Amino acid sequence: MFVHLDSNSESNDAVHKRVSLIDEQSSPLQRIMWVYNPNEPEKRTFENNICTFHIGDGYFLSVAHNLRIQAGFFKSIPKEIYDREVLAKLDGSQNRLMEQYYFTDDYTGKKYLVNGDQNVLNSIAAILKQKRFDTRWVTMAEKKICQPHIVFHFRNNLFYNDADVTAMFDSTQVMFENNLQRHTFLLPVELVEAYYGEDIALYRLVDTPKEIVDKIPSLPINFDFLEEDAGTLHCLQSSPGGPTGRLLNQAKIEGMLDHFGAFQDDIGGNYLFEGYRYLIKGYFRFGSSGAPYLFYDNMLGKYVVNAIQSEASGIQLSIKNDREGNFQYINAVASPLYIIKDRLERHIGSSHAQGQII
Repeated sequence: MFVHLDSNSESNDAVHKRVSLIDEQSSPLQRIMWVYNPNEPEKRTFENNICTFHIGDGYFLSVAHNLRIQAGFFKSIPKEIYDREVLAKLDGSQNRLMEQYYFTDDYTGKKYLVNGDQNVLNSIAAILKQKRFDTRWVTMAEKKICQPHIVFHFRNNLFYNDADVTAMFDSTQVMFENNLQRHTFLLPVELVEAYYGEDIALYRLVDTPKEIVDKIPSLPINFDFLEEDAGTLHCLQSSPGGPTGRLLNQAKIEGMLDHFGAFQDDIGGNYLFEGYRYLIKGYFRFGSSGAPYLFYDNMLGKYVVNAIQSEASGIQLSIKNDREGNFQYINAVASPLYIIKDRLERHIGSSHAQGQII
């Protein structure tokens, strides 16, 4: 359905509810990160940071383009995978280099990286690339080398201010991060389906009690394809100042695309970004891929998600004609959920989750 959004369609009630979209206790926006050694606090590390949002029943949406980016190396790896897929292909000098910088823990059955020097990492990455070892994030998750998790941050030590639900977390899933001054909770997810051409990915919480799932605020989906809007569209994304904050800003649809773009994947084969897109004008920060575009639905009495921030647009301004690393991006490209409606509903049902926020 093609729909025109009128600014008069937004009620006064919507204005009062906007703050709930950015508040840590009621916002559907979170981060998804790939976590090495999630149950080993002293060896745990985080990578591949991207925006995500809850659409109900433990399902989260984000972008797909980060899945097939290569990490280049691994920070830890199960020894059986290393022996089978790496060690068996190394020559003597390569084996000596790898053994020098990875130690084996017989108790956990893993090999751990012990040197973070960039020259060392470059050498390791070169060996793995030569041996065609697949370090794409999607593959690293499939092999349980590292696992995607939803990362929640709170000022206090309770999960959505609920002591009973907080008690359901394993102690290794909860930590205080001194540099953030936040209490962090981790919940594992698995990739349900990646729509690479549309640049959308669907995840689902795993091994998580229903009581925890039900506490997480969510957004209902609107599948309309918006022809244009008059200032009622908003982007909910990461704060410019850091990873724990959120920003809700106005966005405007300036045009529509039947998109065509290439994504390089040396391991699985290159693929195309294609299909309908919105051309968006408004602030967006790098690192906000996966952020939802929202508008207020008077019928539901809440905000609904209509599209996902996908990529920076090729429309740019340059400063003093210095084009080397000096672009001011003024447009973004967003993927409307309209383009995956039928495929998404096969997973979540046609009566999509009604968001719990505000």
